[in-house]
Amino acid sequence: MGIPFLHLLLLCLTCLAVASARIPAVIVFGDSTVDTGNNNQISTVLKSNFRPYGRDFAGGRPTGRFCNGRLAPDFISEALGLPPLVPAYLDPEYSIKDFARGVCFASAGTGLDNATSDVLSVIPLWKEVEYFKEYKRRLRRYAGQAQAKHIVLEAVYIVSIGTNDFLENYFLLVTGRYRQFTVGEYEDFLIDRAEEFLRAIYRLGARKISFTSLGAIGCVPLERTTNALAGGGCNEEYNKVAREFNVKLQALIQRLCATLPGLRLRYAPVYDGLLRIIASPSSYGIENVNEGCCATGRFEMGFLCNQWNPLTCPDANKYIFWDAFHPTEKINRIMAEQTLRTSLAEFI
Repeated sequence: MGIPFLHLLLLCLTCLAVASARIPAVIVFGDSTVDTGNNNQISTVLKSNFRPYGRDFAGGRPTGRFCNGRLAPDFISEALGLPPLVPAYLDPEYSIKDFARGVCFASAGTGLDNATSDVLSVIPLWKEVEYFKEYKRRLRRYAGQAQAKHIVLEAVYIVSIGTNDFLENYFLLVTGRYRQFTVGEYEDFLIDRAEEFLRAIYRLGARKISFTSLGAIGCVPLERTTNALAGGGCNEEYNKVAREFNVKLQALIQRLCATLPGLRLRYAPVYDGLLRIIASPSSYGIENVNEGCCATGRFEMGFLCNQWNPLTCPDANKYIFWDAFHPTEKINRIMAEQTLRTSLAEFI
């Protein structure tokens, strides 16, 4: 006999309530894949606080998310019984009362390498950690020492970073890293920076951490466009680098979990998930895997993806990518569901 709908609904609500009680907040570090609006408040050309960004967001308003709607941390927060949006720490519309249930320190364009953040004058990862320290002080004043400690220890931490180090820095030859390191050496350099970061937030109380793998970076529309001489397909050299980095990241995760007491650091396998969609788009209702929805979808992002371009598609749900670099809200939802089933499963 099937479970009556009302009983099933009550069961789902109970599960969400339990998850919310166990996980008091979602705390986010990283780049544009998870930046919910911090770049709005800094002096950089890398912004998305204008239409058509946010076109499918509630009220159709741009928020600084590099997407037509919500990002993966927003969906994860909602699934855990927390607010449906994770607020940006620098957004003046929010207060510590909001941040006590979720906060985002991420900055579009940043990387594990400090030199990457210099390319477009965005927030470096070390500064995100400084904001986290400040947040903890504010949280203690707001909630009291015991509750603040509980929130920090029991929160889920989402980290998504690394793509810009390769696509905006190393492979663009803008900072000289390609002269200092072979690509394998640069991967190792980034892994060392990841370890420094993870140890830093561990010392500050982070325990339940999901670290997102690099995606198939050679398949973003911008890289397909620059790979035109090879037929416009995915840049397999870049994808190979992503796979190599991901292997080293998993080794780092195992090493840190073995040496840092109480650390529950888990790997979120985005690379394989994205390739599954690219390989079988019709299974997901996707019609275009090569271009973004905004403008021509081949090279535009940021200010080149604007409301005056007549070529922007009418239905972003038929696309993997919103602009030439970032996924659509639909893909963010799918990736959030995958993260909940994998790296976050033991926490909920």
